[in-house]
Amino acid sequence: MYRAPTDYWYLERIIWLIAGIVVLGGISLGLLVNKYWFILPMLAGFNMIVFAFTGFCPMAIFLNKVFKIEPRIKPVERGK
Repeated sequence: MYRAPTDYWYLERIIWLIAGIVVLGGISLGLLVNKYWFILPMLAGFNMIVFAFTGFCPMAIFLNKVFKIEPRIKPVERGK
């Protein structure tokens, strides 16, 4: 069984936290307020799929540039 380290907050862990909050919040608001809130978890899911295929994540870029949060897994440098 794999267990991620929880002794510090790294970029990937914060991304999962934010994604979970967006999905649960969107579903809750969709059930309690208005059905159009279901668009929020759909967008979060779409962004997760885009990240899986391309490696591009706007939230990761924002957290890294603005708050200087470092990733646990360092990006691979491509050949020059």
